[in-house]
Amino acid sequence: MKRFFALLTACILAVAAYAQTAEEIIARMDAAMEQVSAENGFRMTMDIKIPILGTMSSDAWSLGDKMRLEANMMGKKLVTWQDGQTEWTYDANENTITVENRDQSKKSDEKENMKMFQSATEGYDVSISKETAKAWTIKCRKNSSNTNKDDPKNMEIVVAKGTFYPVSLSAKVDLVTVTMRNLQFNVTEQEVTFNQADYPGVTIIDKRM
Repeated sequence: MKRFFALLTACILAVAAYAQTAEEIIARMDAAMEQVSAENGFRMTMDIKIPILGTMSSDAWSLGDKMRLEANMMGKKLVTWQDGQTEWTYDANENTITVENRDQSKKSDEKENMKMFQSATEGYDVSISKETAKAWTIKCRKNSSNTNKDDPKNMEIVVAKGTFYPVSLSAKVDLVTVTMRNLQFNVTEQEVTFNQADYPGVTIIDKRM
C-alpha cells in the first residue's frame, strides 16, 4: 500500500511539474524563437481575410537583413526580394522586375508581424483556452495598460508542445482577420537572394538614383 501511495504521489508531482501557465508557455516560446530564428531565419504564411474581397495569402522568407515575399492579389502574382540596400519586385503578369533603393526608414512588415508572436504577455491578459496532446491554444485579451491603438483587442496563439514553437497566430483588427501560420525555420541564403538568371527574358526597370 505504501508503494502505491508513493507511486501515486510521484505521478501527481510529475503532472504538477509539467503543468504550465499561459505566461510560462509564452515565455518559453519567446526563448525558443529567439534561439532559432536569429541564426536560421524563418518562413511563414500570412492570410488576410477581408469581407467581400475574400482571403489573400502571402508567403515570406527571412534571413538576417534579407527577405523574400510572394503574394497573389487580385489575380496578380508579385515576388519581392529585399536586402539592406535594395528591393527587387517581380511582376509575373508584366514579366518585369523593378529595382529600387530600399527605404531605410521603412521597417519590414513581416518582421514587425513576427513580434506579435513574441512577448504577447505585454499589454495582454493571457489564458489557456484549449489543450491537446500536441499543442496549447492561448487567448490573449488586450488590457487597460495597453494604449497602443494598433494592437488588436484579441489574439489567439497556438503553441506546439515539446518544441514550444508557435503553430499559428490569429488576430482581428476592425473587419480584417490576419492569420500567421506554417512557421518554419532553417531558411537558406538562396531562398532570400534575388538571382536574375532565374528569370530569363524579363524586362528590368531600374529606378535607383
